[in-house]
Amino acid sequence: MPSLRARRSIATRLLLAALAIIGLALPLAGWLLSHHYQRTAVEAFDERLEATLNVVIAGVTFDPVRQTLGYQSALGDARFDQVFSGWYWQITDQGEHRLASRSLWDQRLPVTDSRTLSARSLEGPRGQPLRVVERDIYLAPLSSPLHVSVAADESSLQADILGFQQLLWLGIVALSALLLGVLALQVRFGLAPLRRMNAHLRAVEQGAASRMDTRLPEELATLAGSMNAVLARDERLIERGRHAAGNLAHALKTPLSVMRLQLKHVEPDQRERLDTELARIDAAVRHHLARASAAGSGPALASMSLEKALDGLIEGLTRLAARRQISLTPRWQTRPRVRLDQQDAQEIVGNLLDNALRWAQSRVTLSIAIQGATLTLSVADDGPGMSESECTAALERGKRLDEQRSESGLGLAIVADLVALYGGTLTLSRAEIGGLDVTLTLPVVVHD
Repeated sequence: MPSLRARRSIATRLLLAALAIIGLALPLAGWLLSHHYQRTAVEAFDERLEATLNVVIAGVTFDPVRQTLGYQSALGDARFDQVFSGWYWQITDQGEHRLASRSLWDQRLPVTDSRTLSARSLEGPRGQPLRVVERDIYLAPLSSPLHVSVAADESSLQADILGFQQLLWLGIVALSALLLGVLALQVRFGLAPLRRMNAHLRAVEQGAASRMDTRLPEELATLAGSMNAVLARDERLIERGRHAAGNLAHALKTPLSVMRLQLKHVEPDQRERLDTELARIDAAVRHHLARASAAGSGPALASMSLEKALDGLIEGLTRLAARRQISLTPRWQTRPRVRLDQQDAQEIVGNLLDNALRWAQSRVTLSIAIQGATLTLSVADDGPGMSESECTAALERGKRLDEQRSESGLGLAIVADLVALYGGTLTLSRAEIGGLDVTLTLPVVVHD
């Protein structure tokens, strides 16, 4: 049994492949964009703080008389004067010299040794996240370096980055859905010729068409043409085989007739044995002639009304049964349309009814019913029937029904062959009215 993966449709395979590519490529692209934007935003924020740091450094002074630090420039930003506003600057030599913006009030920023410009994040006086840019400078006449720091609340930076990320991922999700929708339409459009080809195949299978339509894209048109060539070749081979079998069977009839006439001149003790052998040859010829004419489940079987196909046959056999004082009763549960060759249908029902009339005492019933796409046909008689073991033996693989009951087994053998050709089943059992019940099922019903 093929695995589930092997049974997946081409459309499913293409959509799964597209989903895998989109699921890998777009998130990766989103992560790269998000990372690049975050780095760019932080760098821009740090450059702004660095510019402010340079202004602070330019305004630092030292009074040698008072031995104190001073600040003479104005930053032009009121947030440095608002207490705990989140924007701070600080100058210290990590000793007694210390100077800070009014916004720091009585708090101080932690200091680290940094001879070159550096940036880091830390927690501010009120627990707010701060981004700090700092460096050491040398101011004469001080011998030790001054550490200058400028800090700003990075909540707005984080909010900006978060907003961009949310918008980015929302856009990626929307783009993924759009791409999948477009790909689904593309797959549907691209596989439309395959669906048309599948419909053509079903039409050929159901008998609505004899050949594939080649009005398809170039690749599929070539395939359809090849399939038409195969269909035509198979039809020629089947027809040739039927003609060959039929010609052989007819060719043997004349010698058989001559041999039967010659039997009249044979000694009586040998005549019976030779007549038996000739009867077996004649039965084999008729059997294979019937098989050669069977259409089976060929590719060009159109639907037909089973009732119309059997009307004449049932009417004739009903009159024949009446002359034998036998009641033949057809029971139609419904009037189905089936995909059967008319000759095959008449061959099946005719052989079954002929066999039942041979053995029936007074009654024969023909029952026809359908369930879904399955036709169930049953012929029962009130004759001697067959035992359960005989029914089982008659249907064993390798057994021939005409070997089980020599007087009527040929008809049942022909029926069994035809049922097998159509993919059906044949069962033998004891009928409710006492004789043999032959029931066959065929998956040939058509629902209009």
